[in-house]
Amino acid sequence: MKRGYRQLVDEAEAEIVTLSVEEAMALKGNEDVVFVDLRDIRELERQGRMPGAVHAPRGMLEFWVDPDSPYHRDVFAEPKRFVFFCAAGWRSALATKAVQDMGLENVAHIEGGFGAWTAAGGAIEVADGKA
Repeated sequence: MKRGYRQLVDEAEAEIVTLSVEEAMALKGNEDVVFVDLRDIRELERQGRMPGAVHAPRGMLEFWVDPDSPYHRDVFAEPKRFVFFCAAGWRSALATKAVQDMGLENVAHIEGGFGAWTAAGGAIEVADGKA
């Protein structure tokens, strides 16, 4: 293996904006900020969701962001700040770098991801008693 996941994450973090969980919490409720949850649907069912966050599975993100893709989602064409997160911050670092490279501006990710969010007392919602 020439470059492992840790090196890829470190390289991404050197080129993107990383928000502390406290900084992210301060943005919650700002209408100019869209929180984007990259976790798998099973993770959302097990762990709960951040209220108001857009769910964009990591495997579809580039397709949803690209306006030329048949899978494009309009939310990514809005003039907003996008804050990505996953469970621990690794996938979101790589995702933030990918969409930044694609030309999406004003992007960041949450250090420590959803785990840090919940540990800091961030609001979550659960479905049908799960999570």
